[in-house]
Amino acid sequence: MEAAIQNKVNTWLNGNFDQATKEEVLKLQKENPNELADSFYRNLEFGTGGLRGIMGVGTNRMNKYTVGMATQGYANYLKQSFPGKEVKVAIAHDSRNNSRFFAETTANVFGANGIKVFLFESLRPTPELSFAIRHFKCQGGVVCTASHNPKEYNGYKAYWNDGGQMVPPHDKNVIKEVEKIASVDDVKWSGGEGNITLIGKEVDNAYMDMVKSLSVYPDVIARQHDLKIVYTPIHGTGIMLVPEVLKRFGFTNVTIVDEQKEPN
Repeated sequence: MEAAIQNKVNTWLNGNFDQATKEEVLKLQKENPNELADSFYRNLEFGTGGLRGIMGVGTNRMNKYTVGMATQGYANYLKQSFPGKEVKVAIAHDSRNNSRFFAETTANVFGANGIKVFLFESLRPTPELSFAIRHFKCQGGVVCTASHNPKEYNGYKAYWNDGGQMVPPHDKNVIKEVEKIASVDDVKWSGGEGNITLIGKEVDNAYMDMVKSLSVYPDVIARQHDLKIVYTPIHGTGIMLVPEVLKRFGFTNVTIVDEQKEPN
């Protein structure tokens, strides 16, 4: 194994990482050295959209530590960008494995940095995160999702105060701050739990009211209320809002595909 990779492995075995993580590294070292090398040969890149990668231990994987280091860099940039202001962020996640854990990890790091956090109580569609950022007048936000990637993946998408994903110059500037976080010891992991507020139904209702206000021809819906509609969320976040939105619009003949209804 290359010396640079071995040095990273040694850092994880001897540093401030939890015991389960260290045991997983040792297991890979013993049983699957090729996988170990792939997990450590580089740092998971924080790109213009954020992070995306296979979940697992190592610097090239999505895990508590890579997510925490990315969040510390983003937190540093937010505080630089809005000096003297109360910085606020909103956080959402999807139904993927570990998405809730990554969202809570992100919330804890932001909170420990003195940032006010609005964390959805459970999974929500990404557009509602954009709404929540504007609703609470946040400076930024994060959604934990890997979109269309296979189930082994997860991701971390960073947003700005307009509710959209970051664009120049903020995207490149955040990347620079993330790259400055050289160690897990640079991350503030806990101590700001009082800065975290769980959000849910109140924001859902405000979002759905906004969506309904966009209706162009409510009179047409009234006449066609029994239009046959079949909806499937494909085991994703849409189940949280779409059926209720259709109901509020006035559609009365909606069938949900039961086999694909449960978030999974």
